[in-house]
Amino acid sequence: MSSEIKLESIVCKNGDEPALNHLDGDGSFSHRKNEVHKIQDDFRSHRDWSISDSPTTAERRAAASHRFFKGNRAALGEIANLLFNGNEKQVHGFGRKSGPLVAGTAYCLSSCSMILLNKIVLSSYAFSAGISLMFYQNFISSLVVVVLGLCGAVSVEKLNWKLIKVWIPVNLIFIGMLVSGMYSLKYINIAMVTILKNVTNILTAIGEFYLFRKRQNHKVWTAMFLMITSAISGGITDLSFDATGYAWQTLNCILTASYSLTLRRVMDRAKQLTESGSLNEVSMVLLNNSLSLPFAVLLILVFNEWDYVINANVIRMPMFWVVATASGLLGLAISFSSMWFLNQTSPTTYSLVGSLNKIPISIAGIIVFRVPVNFPNFFSILFGLFAGIFFARAKMS
Repeated sequence: MSSEIKLESIVCKNGDEPALNHLDGDGSFSHRKNEVHKIQDDFRSHRDWSISDSPTTAERRAAASHRFFKGNRAALGEIANLLFNGNEKQVHGFGRKSGPLVAGTAYCLSSCSMILLNKIVLSSYAFSAGISLMFYQNFISSLVVVVLGLCGAVSVEKLNWKLIKVWIPVNLIFIGMLVSGMYSLKYINIAMVTILKNVTNILTAIGEFYLFRKRQNHKVWTAMFLMITSAISGGITDLSFDATGYAWQTLNCILTASYSLTLRRVMDRAKQLTESGSLNEVSMVLLNNSLSLPFAVLLILVFNEWDYVINANVIRMPMFWVVATASGLLGLAISFSSMWFLNQTSPTTYSLVGSLNKIPISIAGIIVFRVPVNFPNFFSILFGLFAGIFFARAKMS
């Protein structure tokens, strides 16, 4: 910048006649000559400094080459980042898209398999000790959760007496729900059990209205009316109708609704009694299954199931124990897969998939166990299944 100012001053001094006239009027020729030489020397010194500081041709070429290769390296780096990061994003994107599908499939398969295996144990093997079967399944589930907790695979809350006292009412209803479900499945075919379970939704909605003042919209009540209609028509047209099985299923619906409502009331209190201030589903599984064991032993002794189990020929069949153990593991798998599915999706999607899952369960139960079905009964079953789907959709709105 200083050199440019100096050059402008030189041009002005050499080009402006008033400056030269000023010199002609005030000094001698030698003085003017000295001034001119001084200006020329000053110009040369600044010119030499500017040239010496400017880059040479070789330096300019080297700098240009450096910028060229630097630019190419940057461009190649961008391309590599796009390729690798793009592939990584595609993999993660695929994982996010396939996660709910895999979780939902695991939940549906475990749920279907659990019901089918229980039906096989109770009906095909003619095993009449439902409480003993529940005890064995809950023992397997508790053992697996404890092992996973010790390995650090799952997080389990430490149990304390205050938490156990609060949870005992929930656990007693839980035991009654399992036992009644076992015996209803023994006497009724799977399709009708699935349809009659819709009554649980109606009882739960009524309980929510009276206990929590939760009102439902008209679509929900319409769906409930359709479910009641399908249950009544299904029972009337059921060719394998069994009054004992329907009584057990009615009790199961009442206990299942009570379990849901009681769990909602107790949950907040139970969370306050844990060390972390929360109670995850794994801890609930351990709490329910482990607390049910002493009560199950008491019920086995009261109903004298122990003598039946000891003398039953079926317990000497290795395949029976394989099926019974698998049903216990599937019961645990339902808990984990439902928790996984809920984390991947929303509660509304979970509820809708649960309703849709009843369709393959009912069809599989009819085919596998060769249930005699006439057209009116089959139509009632389909009507009840779609009423359940309509109920799930109505709850979303």
